[in-house]
Amino acid sequence: MYRSIGDFLRTWKTEEDATLKIFTGLNDESLQSSVSEEVRTLGRLAWHITQTLTEMNSKVGLLDNDDLADLPIPSKVKEIIEVYEKYSSLLAKNIKSRWNDEMLSEKMELYGENWERSRILEMLVNHQIHHRAQMTILMRLLGLQVPGIYGPSKEEWKNYGMEPQE
Repeated sequence: MYRSIGDFLRTWKTEEDATLKIFTGLNDESLQSSVSEEVRTLGRLAWHITQTLTEMNSKVGLLDNDDLADLPIPSKVKEIIEVYEKYSSLLAKNIKSRWNDEMLSEKMELYGENWERSRILEMLVNHQIHHRAQMTILMRLLGLQVPGIYGPSKEEWKNYGMEPQE
């Protein structure tokens, strides 16, 4: 739970960088790749993370409109990255101008429930982490190199002069 806007923004920047690291590990062909009809594609997951920036934040007054609602998944990784960066930056800018530390304990209606604003921010971060984790599994299954986020990935252990961890 966040007690200050500054704490959230520091976490958000770290998680934004991690999301961009995952997105950068994709290629245009991988966006449509599927491992099962029951599993979202990498493109769908990346676009879902991106669309949530406008969907959720427009509901809580951090954005004026849900600009990405109903837009199709872009066919180019570069496009997804550009849109993600735009709205992630706008979120950071708007939270500084529209919310303050004292407002974080206030409740707002979201998805039929009353959430503290600090919980909304926490869920924004957790949502990205959750779907990035799904993406790394799909990346591995599709033969893409998985970048390390909170530590080295299997492929990165050699950079430390070590064998990959099991």
